[in-house]
Amino acid sequence: MRLTVIGTGYLGAVHAACMADIGHEVLGVDVDAEKIRALTEGRPPFFEPGLDEVLTRALDSGRLRFSTSLSEAAAFGEVHFVCVGTPQQAGSDAADLRHVDAVIDGLVPHLSSPCLIVGKSTVPVGTTPRIAARLRGLAPEGVDVEVAWNPEFLREGFAVEDTLRPDRLVAGVTSPRADGILREVYAPMLDAGIPYISTDPATAELVKVAANSFLATKISFINAMAEVCDAAGADVSTLADALGHDTRIGRRFLNAGLGFGGGCLPKDIRAFTARARELGVGEAVSFLRQVDDINLRQRLRTVAIARDLVGGAFSGHRIAVLGATFKPNSDDVRDSPALAVAAAVHREGGEVRVHDPEGIYNAHLAHPELRYEDDVLTACRGADVVLHLTEWSQYREADPVKLARVVCAPRLVDARNNLDAGLWRSAGWTVRTLGRPGPATVPAPQRGGGALGHSSARGCAAPAEGAVLSRAPK
Repeated sequence: MRLTVIGTGYLGAVHAACMADIGHEVLGVDVDAEKIRALTEGRPPFFEPGLDEVLTRALDSGRLRFSTSLSEAAAFGEVHFVCVGTPQQAGSDAADLRHVDAVIDGLVPHLSSPCLIVGKSTVPVGTTPRIAARLRGLAPEGVDVEVAWNPEFLREGFAVEDTLRPDRLVAGVTSPRADGILREVYAPMLDAGIPYISTDPATAELVKVAANSFLATKISFINAMAEVCDAAGADVSTLADALGHDTRIGRRFLNAGLGFGGGCLPKDIRAFTARARELGVGEAVSFLRQVDDINLRQRLRTVAIARDLVGGAFSGHRIAVLGATFKPNSDDVRDSPALAVAAAVHREGGEVRVHDPEGIYNAHLAHPELRYEDDVLTACRGADVVLHLTEWSQYREADPVKLARVVCAPRLVDARNNLDAGLWRSAGWTVRTLGRPGPATVPAPQRGGGALGHSSARGCAAPAEGAVLSRAPK
């Protein structure tokens, strides 16, 4: 089939490449000419494992190309996928649908043949009929245009896998014709036995926000338990293991830590709450406000633990931050808990050094006031405390003995409960976590070289000078 994918961010670029890879003719469209140029050259404008290979394969096949023209898209496509962002409105919890509306306004007047417009963006329930009414006023006379909603369930870091082998496909349609078209688009997945749920648009729109709300609730629940465990002297990891054996609950996403971030969960649960209030059922999802509060409180708790480790104030102390992205295997720093903690420490006077395997360039754009290093040892050199904030595999593989030789004092806050605390403690580190038993007392900050015998103007190993950006501008 001839498909267009309008919007080439995380969702759109992956969807376009994967749809071409399974055999469709695809035109990707975006207003960002630089992004289109990069994709045309086979360079994804963001880090996503496996996308380079799929994009190159799709381009080489001749089935995928890119453009900035909506009129070209209108002439080309039988099915138009809308994959633009729906960010949180400024000064409000509600979703901003300007980009969705702009696609409809720019595409529909140019249509000349019957087609199906398929929304994949995450939107408030009730968006489909609003869009349908909008396009009826814009479509040229005699051109039959339908709209359906087909929510995405991609996980950054696994987006290619989730597109080619999703755990389910959901189609919100209003006619057998629209349902048949979507079944044809996804025929390879259906032939592989992927569950296909055909429903009304309102239910399809709710599936995505309900799924994200449930996931956010599960994460915030275990983080609330971590806070209780800290007060009671219990171990939240063992608690989660025990809960996970209950088949009604399951172990996945019961990992206490710094909490969730990114471009989806935080803004989606807020938009869901706002939409429920508009529908007059705000009390039904009022618990999501507490879910959001618990999640944000984990950032404050992490800052407080780090502050405690350096004697009650960050001023005059060097802080190493391991991780800037909101999750590993991504360069996305949108609403990143790690970057929020780093920035908070900086605001309180800490001398912050940040490392991340893929996210330094984007982090620098978001927080240029921080200093960034291109390797872990340099970031940790001379540090009074090390904060582990994003669970990249290379941090789990780091040698705590080697790191202890370069820091000013071997103190670690593992805000992701992801490192082997016993291994680090055996290497001489004081380790603090969220919700797990730790040392009863915190050693006083070392100065003048201390037990490690470092020597410099600060009493520690001197850091290398100069911030380094790990990625070229996109």
